[in-house]
Amino acid sequence: MHLQVGQEAPEFKSTNEKGEIVSLSDYYGKKLVLYFYPKDDTPTCTTEACDLRDNYKHFKSLGYEILGINMDTPRKHSNFIKKYALPFSLLSDSEHQIISDYGVWGEKILFGRKYMGIIRTTFVINEKGIIEQIIEKVVAKNHSSQILNL
Repeated sequence: MHLQVGQEAPEFKSTNEKGEIVSLSDYYGKKLVLYFYPKDDTPTCTTEACDLRDNYKHFKSLGYEILGINMDTPRKHSNFIKKYALPFSLLSDSEHQIISDYGVWGEKILFGRKYMGIIRTTFVINEKGIIEQIIEKVVAKNHSSQILNL
């Protein structure tokens, strides 16, 4: 499935770092930055999360909420959040359901080796659950600027 700007974002339910169930419908009426990233506590993923953390107040002032999603466990997410003082929740998708629904699972190449994994992608979803922006070429250290078009 390849999602497009203007489409309704696929509904999801998942567990956050506190063990709470979170769904897309919880964010209706708010703007949501939903970012998919490969793995907690790795260099590029940490850079991306910290860029979002450092600009979090600006996102909030514009009415945005932020959620990150990958396949790591809620416990791993909790440790990552504590280590880097992340002010937003991270969701666990160990079953690959949300990752599949959003079309962010695919072939990657690292050091010439091909493998399957999460393709770093961000969806900006409006208050009505409609996708307003899709960022497929994420620049981790400038991700906030990409989202907010700064």
